Amino acid sequence: MTSPTTHNMSSPTTHNMTSPMTHNMTSAPQLTVNTTVETLDTPVSNTGCGTEQLCASEPSNCDPSTGASCFFFSAKQQPGSQNLEFSLSGESEGYIAATLSPDATLGDNDPTYICANNNSFVQFFSTVLVNGSLTQTELSVNSVKGKVNGKKIQCTFTATVPNSATRRPRGAPTDAAILISTGAFNNNSGTLGSPTAKFSSDVVNLSNPNTTVTNQLSTNTTSSPTTAHAITFQQTLMQVLLISVGALSLALV
Repeated sequence: MTSPTTHNMSSPTTHNMTSPMTHNMTSAPQLTVNTTVETLDTPVSNTGCGTEQLCASEPSNCDPSTGASCFFFSAKQQPGSQNLEFSLSGESEGYIAATLSPDATLGDNDPTYICANNNSFVQFFSTVLVNGSLTQTELSVNSVKGKVNGKKIQCTFTATVPNSATRRPRGAPTDAAILISTGAFNNNSGTLGSPTAKFSSDVVNLSNPNTTVTNQLSTNTTSSPTTAHAITFQQTLMQVLLISVGALSLALV
């Protein structure tokens, strides 16, 4: 199927809400909101990573422009503004999403940008992530482009990074932890399922392309956002228990 130039598909569950964020998440100048999805003619790629744009991916050598199965996110700041150009790529039968959190506490009313597969066309949603659930809202987003090829979803968009001074007391306004996730999407009802984390980072400066971004999920890439930061502790605890059991067994021999 040849994609038409534009797809102004409004979700039947959209509430046209003003952002419920309670952390003074505004900045100037705001973008003119327009989430109409145009066709993405140039595939998302890792060209310019480390020099022109900040990149995060799983696996770390992901090139989303190839046929490889991977998850990819990039950010590039527009000169003289708090607006950034984002790219997102991944495989899902439902949606892929990028969440930006001003601290490492994911799910505390964090802006989440979603590109969903709606009958082989990209439908864009702006939402906030609250305790593992997504609530549709209006975020400062425009210039959305997208393409679906099989299960691979790719999209690009420009967004104003919300200013959350109460949760970001120090650091640059573009500091954020990155979460890449996937989830189910019902294209009949427009319902978005709960996200499953594929990549989760510490807080990094999105405007610094030289920043090295690592996946804190390590060996586990299927954790929910609400448990992603507990993985390291759980793994360490399990190692301690195994060592203790082994030592006790030797003592009893």
